Amino acid sequence: MVEMFSALSSGLVQVFNWSTFSLMMIGIGVGFVVGILPGLGGPTAMALMLPFVFKMNAVEAFAFLLGMTAVTATTGDITSVLFGVPGEPTTASTIVDGHSMARNGEAGRALGAVLMSSLVGAIFAAMALAVAIPIIRPLVLSFGSPEFFMLALLGISFVASLSGEDQLKGIIAGGIGLLLATIGLDPISGIQRYTFGQLFLWDGIGLVPITIGFYAIPETIELAVLGTSIAKQEVGKLGGVLEGVKDTFRQLWLVLRCSALGCFVAIIPGMGAATTQWLAYAHAVQSSPNKENFGKGDVRGVLGPGAANNSTLGGSLITTIAFGVPASVTMAILLGAFIIQGIVPGPDMLIPPPKGKLDLTFSFVWVIILSNMITVAICFLFLKPLAKVTQVRGGIIIPLILVLIYLGAYAEKNAFADMVVVLVFGALGWVMEKMEWPRPPVLLGLVLGPLAENRLFLSTDNYGLSWTSRPGVIIIFAITLFGILYPVFKSRKERRLANATGSAPTETARHGGIHFGPAALFTLIVAATIAVALFESRNFGFRAGLFPWVIGIPTLLLALVQLAKDVTRPKEARESGHEAISPAAVRRRTVSILGWILGCFLAIWLLGFSYAVPLFIFIYLKLEAREGWLMTIAVTFFSWLFFYMLFERMLNVPFPDPLLLSFF
Repeated sequence: MVEMFSALSSGLVQVFNWSTFSLMMIGIGVGFVVGILPGLGGPTAMALMLPFVFKMNAVEAFAFLLGMTAVTATTGDITSVLFGVPGEPTTASTIVDGHSMARNGEAGRALGAVLMSSLVGAIFAAMALAVAIPIIRPLVLSFGSPEFFMLALLGISFVASLSGEDQLKGIIAGGIGLLLATIGLDPISGIQRYTFGQLFLWDGIGLVPITIGFYAIPETIELAVLGTSIAKQEVGKLGGVLEGVKDTFRQLWLVLRCSALGCFVAIIPGMGAATTQWLAYAHAVQSSPNKENFGKGDVRGVLGPGAANNSTLGGSLITTIAFGVPASVTMAILLGAFIIQGIVPGPDMLIPPPKGKLDLTFSFVWVIILSNMITVAICFLFLKPLAKVTQVRGGIIIPLILVLIYLGAYAEKNAFADMVVVLVFGALGWVMEKMEWPRPPVLLGLVLGPLAENRLFLSTDNYGLSWTSRPGVIIIFAITLFGILYPVFKSRKERRLANATGSAPTETARHGGIHFGPAALFTLIVAATIAVALFESRNFGFRAGLFPWVIGIPTLLLALVQLAKDVTRPKEARESGHEAISPAAVRRRTVSILGWILGCFLAIWLLGFSYAVPLFIFIYLKLEAREGWLMTIAVTFFSWLFFYMLFERMLNVPFPDPLLLSFF
């Protein structure tokens, strides 16, 4: 025990070494910018910074890299709340309620809540890392491939609760996400699946462009249609910041539960923050007595993901440090730093010095705590100007968001095709929103798909069908069924009770006949697409076709059930939020913004980023937003200067050559 405390204090002293602390601050600065900018992402930034650690010692290198990584989720939440664009893929869930709060004039409260809950989650993660490393090994090793596969399905079932009373759509959406994850080359056999002869699909479709398309484009369309600023109400003096901090402590039990959920789920390889954020959000929904408030600006929908995002780092570090098994993409890149420094993760990291490097492990704990405390303090200092951004006219914000959308999509893989993916999934996300289909399960299915497929094949290959009778599998399956069925039965019971007491209107009687409206048409397209995917998989072979069959067949059957519901029970009209705008104006503004979205894409394709960015911003501000010359020139110049200095000079992003240059 004395050796443990000695290593803990030694780690703290090493972090406060001047060179180490300075490098950690530089890493925090890089992470701050990376988190706010959509699309760059923590893994991308870490990969770019990895060459700089060659001349650093071990403590300096990990202080620099972990300081950068630890803050990206925190600052990514700022972009998610203010713009409805995920600064990080791991902060997409914050958009659901955080951006809704910003639109309701509660940007300060949302930011205060997400920052404070992030700090609590980070401290929880650091403490969990310190306590759990010596004792976690038996727990992780007790899981086999069958249990990992069932855990993936359990995650989908949890997020299906995001769909409220219509969980069937949520489960179908999760199945669609799992099928999307099969696009590309099968990792074992190398067989192409759903690539349609396109080389860029061999690696599958990225989470970043899909996330940006699913959320940023529908939000941009909504902002253009409303013709207002991001916030519909005045922020005032941003007094809600303190209220958001208080919300964290009012809901401290929820924040701690979500911190624990994020930390311990992240111990399992593949279950990173992209997964835990949605599990935490689902838990916040399930544990709430008034679920109907979520999605409309409920602060609990901000607190849960905020805590889970930052606690995930501690959990993923546990398996990376103790077993040398990277639990996420970020941890895989971090392993490169271990190799560069000549350090082998494993038992040596758990043994006190001089025989081991436990002091280095505990330095990770202090870096996580200090970097998050510093970041949250800086964010609170600048919250007022950040929240005031929501009062900027939509006409000024929209061209900047569109440029960030395409920059974020391109920056992940430096692939032009990802911008096409953004357009496709932006259209799909917009339609799903109009048809009241949940989008989060699709994203979670995409994240869990590779892990689930790999574990399913290993389970079948090693155990045959006998893996289905393993005790762990049966227990997780029972929990999954409970998670799916319990909300359904509870909802029906509450509805019957309300009808019996006369406190709610009785359920509308079903109308006879077939009602084939837009909802039924969309469901039919979904079912037909799944059927075509299953038909295409007939020649994949057993290895490559197993996962599409296991997931696709049940998903198709459920889609047919949903189709039957849609044609026999017409969807009731809901408020669109456009009641104050005439239908003709809504249609005109929708067509206009769709044209500008496509126009921005075409400008980048024909002229390249360097010329298209300032030209598009200038034309939009002058023709569509009708801004004055001074505002137009100022916004265009400073936007171009920021773009040029960061992406072209500092990051040296290899932008594609303009198409027009190929003709000269």
